[in-house]
Amino acid sequence: MSKENEQEVELLTVHSRTDVEQVFHYSAGRYLNRFLTEMRDNAKIIGVKCPKCGIVYAPPKEVCDPCYTEMTEPVEVGPQGTIRNFTILRAPFVDPETGQAKPVPYAFGNVQLDGAGSLIQNYLLADDDSKLKVGARVEIEFQEERTGNMRDIKGFRLIE
Repeated sequence: MSKENEQEVELLTVHSRTDVEQVFHYSAGRYLNRFLTEMRDNAKIIGVKCPKCGIVYAPPKEVCDPCYTEMTEPVEVGPQGTIRNFTILRAPFVDPETGQAKPVPYAFGNVQLDGAGSLIQNYLLADDDSKLKVGARVEIEFQEERTGNMRDIKGFRLIE
């Protein structure tokens, strides 16, 4: 990336709620920055495709794992996908980032979005958790108000 383009990159802020608030400012990198801003601004998931083996990574990365090839081609993936694994949590949980209690039971798992070769981890949203299974189809659900971080994804809603 040239010095001129570096000046144009929007830096995103990461907040973590702990006893002492620590705010870090850093660049997410050109690919992850585009991934986060596309979610925030357009409610879309943008990955990158390896020019050598064709694997699409979402969230994106700069170098393909098996090929060690630089990623160059942005690709839109989803909004639907397939549950690859999951767990149902029945114990109370307070999210350390928000301080809010997560109602139980709730499901959390890995989803492979259509067009992607990698997995995204997030909440699985279903009215009846007995309907969740590996291979079930889901659709991404975004928060109404998005800020440019992974929490912009509310979860993956089970398609019935």
